[in-house]
Amino acid sequence: MSTVEFTVLGGGTEIGANSYFVSGADTGIILDCGLHPKKEGRDALPDLSILTRPPDVALVSHGHVDHCGAVPYLLRQFPGLFVYTTRPTVSIMDRMLHNSVSVMEMLERNQGVRGYPLYGHDDVGFALRRTDGLEMDYEFALTYQSPVRAEFRSAGHVLGSACILLQFPGHSVFYTGDICLTHQELMRGHALLEEAIQVDTLICESTRGAQEADDEPSYEDEIERFGAEITKVLESDGVVLVPAFALGRNQEILNIIARLKRSRMIPRVPVYSSGLGRAIYEIYSDNLDYLGPRADLRPLEEFERVGNVWEPDAVDELLEEPCIIVATSGMMVENTPSAMIAKEMVRSTRHGIFFVGYLDPDTLGYRLLHANTGDKMPFETPGRSVHIRLGNRQRFHFSAHASRNDLRRLVEHLNPKNLVFVHGDAPAVEWMAANTNGRARKFSPMLGQTIALEA
Repeated sequence: MSTVEFTVLGGGTEIGANSYFVSGADTGIILDCGLHPKKEGRDALPDLSILTRPPDVALVSHGHVDHCGAVPYLLRQFPGLFVYTTRPTVSIMDRMLHNSVSVMEMLERNQGVRGYPLYGHDDVGFALRRTDGLEMDYEFALTYQSPVRAEFRSAGHVLGSACILLQFPGHSVFYTGDICLTHQELMRGHALLEEAIQVDTLICESTRGAQEADDEPSYEDEIERFGAEITKVLESDGVVLVPAFALGRNQEILNIIARLKRSRMIPRVPVYSSGLGRAIYEIYSDNLDYLGPRADLRPLEEFERVGNVWEPDAVDELLEEPCIIVATSGMMVENTPSAMIAKEMVRSTRHGIFFVGYLDPDTLGYRLLHANTGDKMPFETPGRSVHIRLGNRQRFHFSAHASRNDLRRLVEHLNPKNLVFVHGDAPAVEWMAANTNGRARKFSPMLGQTIALEA
């Protein structure tokens, strides 16, 4: 009987600071090391003090900051650590982590956030020099001395995203990371259901476990509805704002819009995109072999650049003529381009704000989506509340996370002996644990909890 221990360093029964420690065969492995998007300073970090031994290696599933944002901090604590991820993710981490440093410096300077920055640009450079980018479906040894082998499998979430298969002696572990089974505009959905594979332990994300999925429209049906609603706004001389995550949603939505324009399903108006999303777009262009077989990535030059949205005149100029703006951040975090543009848009009735990704209930985007017309709400802290006249605020289902029914299918297909649910708020994790069948022993560990998993 082979036993593997699993410890939550962050992201157990919540979404954020995702980081887990898996140990067995005298090998300690960090799975992801992210920052918490709703916390600031040291509170945003995984709790590395929980570790009872130094890790030997860190494996990063993909480039979203809640999965990789604390890697430079991790390397400051353990400078001899080996880090592995996929080849595109190394380039994405370069952009995302340096941007995180700039954001932390700004928050420390403008809002006095204590403990920021958690690391500097030099720390990012060191971490990237310690990171090897590998191809998908390539099995490798974690260290020279360890018998444990690993392999990255495409997760279908964003460019370079991977599930991680660990082969301990007598015990196989499959970590989903963030996984998507739906074929998106650019990314092919995860294909594990097409393979005959069985694992001893499945570590499964639970992001959408609390969301009903039975009546959710198909991806193409949602694109058609998206196009129809865009057309209504543009034909009323309005502007459409689409808040989108810089990695993944931004590139997907821009290419959906480009396809709708080419097929004349929406008017031919200018389309704008914002800074970090454009930088990541360039990495997509450099890694076409990682996209889906039918992906048609349009040249970045098709999309105009959003200007300095912190200048009121620049936003006013953007809103003068019908156009479409795809801007970060997807959840409309304060002081990001989407928040600054929305602050001016909501004063008018002719525009539309369309959300296309996950919205945490504590974010500005969620509050705006659920506000009543006529309400007043602040868009920055400190700042005066804005009177909301805009009624056309909608949510579209373009999630890059697997639905709960797809996750159930994945569990049934893999038929693990141990099933560990992570990366979901408490209701999501609880639903997944209560509604997945099979022989598995089920676990929903919380921060700091260690569980023993037997093959």
